[in-house]
Amino acid sequence: MAKSSKQYEIKIQNIVVSTSLEHDIPLIKLAETLPNTEYNPEQFPGLVMRIKDPKTSALIFSSGKVVCTGAKSLKKVKESIDKIIKNLAKIKIRIKIKPKIIVQNMVASGTIKMDLNLNALAMKLPNTEYEPEQFPGLVYKLKDTRATFLLFSNGKIVCTGTRSEKKLREAVAKLVVILRKMKNKKAI
Repeated sequence: MAKSSKQYEIKIQNIVVSTSLEHDIPLIKLAETLPNTEYNPEQFPGLVMRIKDPKTSALIFSSGKVVCTGAKSLKKVKESIDKIIKNLAKIKIRIKIKPKIIVQNMVASGTIKMDLNLNALAMKLPNTEYEPEQFPGLVYKLKDTRATFLLFSNGKIVCTGTRSEKKLREAVAKLVVILRKMKNKKAI
């Protein structure tokens, strides 16, 4: 769902969550039973489960810890966790708890509806990285938030690091205020 204001549009592209199913998981048995899994313990201790709908992936560890990525809403995250629990039932693992979902990161993209002079921003804004020969975007870590932005000259943005939609919107709104002030002062 795209959130929009007159000054920006932002849409969540990916939510990374972690949870615990509070049950040991026999990963070899799970990998042998389900076609949508990959398990190579010599390379990585977790099993990868790909879920078609909603299109997500989960890392499942033998301890019952799960990291799920790819969902674009918390509703889709919950659907994915429910599908994991249903898949575990196929190998006679019954999850009796309702797993507590902890958002680790949200990635969103959108526009702040203004052209940006990235060279000027790199000089005037603190906490920036800009290497135009390597990558066309400026990295800006917004002070007092967990948010890190990729800013492009056409006003397109990517935001990462927030853990809720509210914090995401607050960070984007704060970014827009900072950039508008700089534009009004003709600093950028």
